[in-house]
Amino acid sequence: MTTLIINIKELLQVRDSTILKVSGKDMAILPSIKNAFLLIKDDLIADYGCMYELYDVIYDEKIDATGKIILPTWCDSHTHIVYAGNRELEFVDRIHGLSYEEIANRGGGILNSAKALQNTSEDELYEQSVKRVKEVIKLGTGALEIKSGYGLSVESELKMLRVIKRIKQDFTIAVKSTFLGAHAIPLEYKNNKQAYIDVIINDMLPKISSENLVDFIDVFCENGYFSLEDTEQILKVGSQYGFIPKIHVNQFNAFGGVALAVKHHALSVDHLEELNEDDIAALKNSSTMPVALPSCSYFLGIPYTPARKLIDADLPFALASDYNPGSAPSGNMNFVVSTACIKMKVTPEEAINAATINGAYAMGISKDYGSITIGKKANLIITKEIPSYYYLPYAFGDNHIDKVIINGKTVHY
Repeated sequence: MTTLIINIKELLQVRDSTILKVSGKDMAILPSIKNAFLLIKDDLIADYGCMYELYDVIYDEKIDATGKIILPTWCDSHTHIVYAGNRELEFVDRIHGLSYEEIANRGGGILNSAKALQNTSEDELYEQSVKRVKEVIKLGTGALEIKSGYGLSVESELKMLRVIKRIKQDFTIAVKSTFLGAHAIPLEYKNNKQAYIDVIINDMLPKISSENLVDFIDVFCENGYFSLEDTEQILKVGSQYGFIPKIHVNQFNAFGGVALAVKHHALSVDHLEELNEDDIAALKNSSTMPVALPSCSYFLGIPYTPARKLIDADLPFALASDYNPGSAPSGNMNFVVSTACIKMKVTPEEAINAATINGAYAMGISKDYGSITIGKKANLIITKEIPSYYYLPYAFGDNHIDKVIINGKTVHY
C-alpha cells in the first residue's frame, strides 16, 4: 500500500540515516521541512520533500495535512505498563504527608503491586495491560519498552514477561522487554536479601533465557533496595545470558550507580533525579543514554532530572513516561514533553529530540525508529491544525493529535 501525505505545514525531525542520537547543543536543533509532502510505501518512509518538489506518484491513499504538523511517534523507553490493579490509596497517603519511601517501608509501594499481580491470572493481566497499551498508542506512542518487576517470584515474573511477549506479538508497535526481578525485596526475604538475589540468578534468569522472553535486564540500584554490590552481581550473570543492562539509578540518592552502569555498558541509566559531577564524568565518552522521567518527579514531588547539566556537558538525554501504578500512573508522552519544558527548562526542540530519536536509541532501535528518515518505519503523529510545534508543549492540557500512523496504517482504537 502506498500513502501520499500532502500540504504538511511542517515535517519535523527529518534526519539522515547515520544519525542515531543527538547530544549537547545539537539537541536544540530540530530539522524540519515546511509545506512538505511525505510518501509511505507499505510500512516504511519512502520519500519526502517540499511540495514544489512533488512528482507524479501512484498511490492508494492520499491525506491532505493542510495546517497540520507531522513528527515521528513518541519512543517511550521506560514503562511498567504491565501491572494489576492500582495504588490510588497511596496517592491519598502522600497527600496526607507520607513519602514514597515511608509508604514502601510499611509494606506498600512495589510490594502492594506485587501482591495484586500474584493474585491476577495471566489472561486478566493481559487484558488490563492491553487497555493501557491501546491508550498510549492513541496518544502518539509508537515504540514501547515494558519492564517486569511486579512479580517478585519466579512464577509471577514469568507471568509478566509472557504477557509482554503476547503484547509484542499482538501489536504492530515496537515493544522491548526488560527483566526487572531486582525491583524490590519480597517480604519473605526481608532479612535475607542475598537469598532473593540467588533466586533471581539461579531460578529466574535461566528460565527467562530458555523462553527467550527479554531484551534487557534492569536493577533498582538505590538505598533500601539493591546496592552497588548487589547490582553488579546480577548484571554479571545477566551478561552471561546476553541481556543488555538498563538501570534504575539515582532516583533518591547518588552513590556510584551511574559509573557502575557505564562500566557494564548499560544502554541507559534511568531516573537521575539526583546527579553529581562524578556521574556526569562517568557518562562522558560512554554510549549510555541518560533517561529522565519527569512524570515521576511531578507525581511524587521530588526533584527533576537536571537536563541542562547534561546538555551543558555535551551529553544526550531521553524522555520517558515511567508509566506505573505507584509513581507515574500515566503513559501520556505529550504530558512528559510539556513537563520537561515547563519544569526542566528544556526547549521544545530538545524535548522532542529526547522523546523521539533519543528515546529510540535508549531502546536500541534508532536505526528504524525515532526520525523522519527514508527507510525507517512509518510511525507518525499527525497533529490537528496548530500554530506551530511550540504549541504542543505550551497547551499542555489539550489533545493535539489528529491521527496516529503505525507501520504505515492509521490506528483505529
